[in-house]
Amino acid sequence: MPKHKGISYFICPMDLPGITMRPIIDMTTAHSFNEVFFDDVRIPASLRVGDEGDGWRLTKVTLSNERVMLSSAGSLWGDGPSAISLIDLVRKQGGTGDPVMRQEIAALACEAEVLRLNRLRTLSATMAGKTPGPEASIQKLMADEHGQHVMALAKSLAGPAGLLDGSGPPGPIPAHEHEAPIAIPGESANLSRDSGPQIDPIWHFGFLFSPALTLGGGTFAVQRNIVGEMVLGLPREPNLEHGLTWSETRQAGRP
Repeated sequence: MPKHKGISYFICPMDLPGITMRPIIDMTTAHSFNEVFFDDVRIPASLRVGDEGDGWRLTKVTLSNERVMLSSAGSLWGDGPSAISLIDLVRKQGGTGDPVMRQEIAALACEAEVLRLNRLRTLSATMAGKTPGPEASIQKLMADEHGQHVMALAKSLAGPAGLLDGSGPPGPIPAHEHEAPIAIPGESANLSRDSGPQIDPIWHFGFLFSPALTLGGGTFAVQRNIVGEMVLGLPREPNLEHGLTWSETRQAGRP
């Protein structure tokens, strides 16, 4: 019997006795993840979601919808500035004559358009009553790397100053795109350096946060496995525990 058979899905109140959370502080000096410890925590059956033993299917539905949500236009898991906002800032500054930078901007615009069209395809499927499938992994793979490209280009546009804390392309971004996945420590709407240009702190925060994009919500490696097996039809990796129960796998390899 597959190991995921018999798993049930529960809502877990985080104030139950035995639950301990410890914040993980990342290099942005904020925290969006916690270590969570469960010590003899008991959850009543009344908090089960769906049928008993149907938890694996519900988990896959939850994760697929999360991946769609994390792949909207904002470059930071659906929040934050979009590629189009960054390109608009370049236009307002008179563009660039650097052919390498122009090519990078064009490539970013192409990525943004492909993602937009794929989101429309996902929306059409949802309106037709379909549940997100493996294509959600394709969308997340593309969106996460795209977000990293947006933030890297923003720093490149700042030139040598891009190495400094708080640096980025000058100019405001739309208020509705100023949100980050978590609160920006010491954030202000726009930083003004004496009489210099206004630089939004989201760019520096986003650049530091962007390595997390390909890890949180399902790593890039997991997404590639899903796409390879369920979209491209590639063979699964050999499973040496196939057909064994949980207890049998715990005993495997023991003398």
